[in-house]
Amino acid sequence: MSLDSQIANYYEKLVLEDLYKRPEARNLDEDTLADIACLALSNLPARYYRHSVDMAFFLTVSALAKMEDETRAAVGEAVRRVTSGGRDADD
Repeated sequence: MSLDSQIANYYEKLVLEDLYKRPEARNLDEDTLADIACLALSNLPARYYRHSVDMAFFLTVSALAKMEDETRAAVGEAVRRVTSGGRDADD
């Protein structure tokens, strides 16, 4: 097993879960969804783990709720920016 398959960013899971729940995502192609996920992840902190049990054990309910709120906001903004077809002045 290589090292790159032993670590993951927990926000990746949260971003994909949030994205797939959104009705507006159902009509988007895979490339667009990947762009949205990348943009959202670029605007979130990294939270790496090796084993999912580590996150379950060390993450409090309030910390998870905060991460989910941050994820919803980042994904919402990413969807807006990617689907609007334009670039903002700060890009």
